[in-house]
Amino acid sequence: MTRAARRAVLIDGIPVTTLGVIALALGSNPDQSTAQKAWWIAIATAFTLAVVWVLLRAFLRADEYLRKIQLESMAIAFAAVLVGLQVATLLDAAGIIQLHQLAQLLLLGGVAIWLLIADLRTRFHH
Repeated sequence: MTRAARRAVLIDGIPVTTLGVIALALGSNPDQSTAQKAWWIAIATAFTLAVVWVLLRAFLRADEYLRKIQLESMAIAFAAVLVGLQVATLLDAAGIIQLHQLAQLLLLGGVAIWLLIADLRTRFHH
């Protein structure tokens, strides 16, 4: 059951990650035309909705133990994203980098951390 759940999350996660990378690429240009901004917002919205969809599917198909692992893994990833956002905000305030360039990257990193921790915890549980 856990192998099938991991495989399902991975299969669901590949298109979501692809959308995230596309949104990241589209949003990395600070001088965008109105059409480019519209595409970026549309892809970023699709990415956000896809993340919600994958989360709902993962929770609905998981048993109580897997839900516990998912929530604990998400809590760790959330903490990592908060720390990353704090660092990005400080870098933005110092004029080193613009926050909008890191926001989606931090979100993708948080999802990757969540999936990695959840996968490792279910893989090594006997």
